[in-house]
Amino acid sequence: MARINSNVPSLIAQSNLGRTQRTLNDTLSRLSTGLRITRGADDPAGLIVSERLRSELRGIEQGIANSERASNVIATSEGSLAEVSDLLNSIKALVVEAANTGAFSPDEIEANQLQVDSAIESITRISNTASFAGLKLLNGSLGYTVSGIDNSAILKSKIFGAAFFDRSNVNVDVEVLGSAQTANLYMRGDFSTLVGTATDGILPSTTTLEVAGPDGVSEITFVSGTTLDQMVTAINTRSGTTGITASRVDAGDVTSGIVFSSEGYGSEAFVSVREITPRVATSFGVIANDAAPPAVWGGNVTTAERDQGKDITVLVNGSVATGRGLDVLLRSPELDLELTLDSTFATTVNGTPTSFDITGGGSLYQLGPVVNANQQVNVGISSIAATQLGGTLNTNNSSLELQFLSSLKSGGVNDLLKGNLANASNVLETAIEEIAELRGRLGSFERNVLQTNIRSLQAGFENITAAESVIRDADFAVETAELSRLQILQQAGTSVLATANTNAQNVLTLLG
Repeated sequence: MARINSNVPSLIAQSNLGRTQRTLNDTLSRLSTGLRITRGADDPAGLIVSERLRSELRGIEQGIANSERASNVIATSEGSLAEVSDLLNSIKALVVEAANTGAFSPDEIEANQLQVDSAIESITRISNTASFAGLKLLNGSLGYTVSGIDNSAILKSKIFGAAFFDRSNVNVDVEVLGSAQTANLYMRGDFSTLVGTATDGILPSTTTLEVAGPDGVSEITFVSGTTLDQMVTAINTRSGTTGITASRVDAGDVTSGIVFSSEGYGSEAFVSVREITPRVATSFGVIANDAAPPAVWGGNVTTAERDQGKDITVLVNGSVATGRGLDVLLRSPELDLELTLDSTFATTVNGTPTSFDITGGGSLYQLGPVVNANQQVNVGISSIAATQLGGTLNTNNSSLELQFLSSLKSGGVNDLLKGNLANASNVLETAIEEIAELRGRLGSFERNVLQTNIRSLQAGFENITAAESVIRDADFAVETAELSRLQILQQAGTSVLATANTNAQNVLTLLG
């Protein structure tokens, strides 16, 4: 065959050379970019998977950065709280020193009060100024806002965490299932029943009682002829030593007895009354089911020398919360709070709950690559100002009153010059405990949530990066080998094309 109008071998050589050139260009592109996929046509399915992995990697990177930023915020807050803790401990030392009135003059105690005022002002100043990049940390701006609290039922509320999800507020229902109780012992007063010659309401013989409570033990001797009212007065004068108060069951009935009660509520409170002299004139007992003591001995009274208080049992949003005296503690992923209930509400079981709303606030930390509730943590940091710190139920004018650290300032009900040092000490102990608890919570959040989250995300980042690299990155060993092959094919194709183009000239020999 000797045709010259159609050079088929040349066309074939051109086609193959063009294909080799395109493949060579792709290889050069992979080698120059380091990527196996530079456009969708390279690997459509691989591009889709790779882009999804890249998106996840960017989210993980930001999650790590968010966690590290949160850790810095928590560390800054904890540093300020450490200073507050030191100040509270110094105030504690000043209060204890002021109680030593036998060795310190009023002028020295007044000087101590000036130091207390200065320390309390410093605590409030730290609360107002502690910040991170303009974000106030301890003034309550990172705490939760609540509304609708019935102060006759809930005296104090501390919200540490609340999951809002897609809600604008979180409703909290608090229902008393089991009432809080003080420890109570009943002493009978119908002495004529025990000793035929005795007179009801009057001790027929000298009696020595050992009265013990959470604060200590006191031994009191009552001579023959002491009335129940006189016994009550004598016992109450020792209540600061024992933590036990006494009252008549019925002041108008001489046969009615005395109730010995712990000042505090809960399982940590107890009362013990033991007759050291032979028991011939008195009997002590507990009342079954925490009922009111009867006018005379009998019925539901069981002989005993010791009774223990009961912690409150509360239902919060359908979950049974831990009770400690009048305090309620709930820990759940949806709600983390502590409440101090009023004694009347806490001792009344009527099936009627009280409720309030958490309307916002808290500090929200986005810790994962996807914005949803499962990858977010909400933490509340309440104000540590003196007016918010150390809320404690103390006795003031024979009634319980919620007192804060600010009550220790000059002019407050617990300043050193007024002598209410036991109450001041109670407030300080609560304040120290609250700061220690807050530091512990923040430390636990940093260690168990933030640091573990960072390590988990870093592990995921490494593995996903490796997976994305397998799909998208070029293998230089393979690509350089392919480059060599294609360069040879390109040179061969060019040579073959030249040969195909010159073959048509051979027909000239046929023309002579």
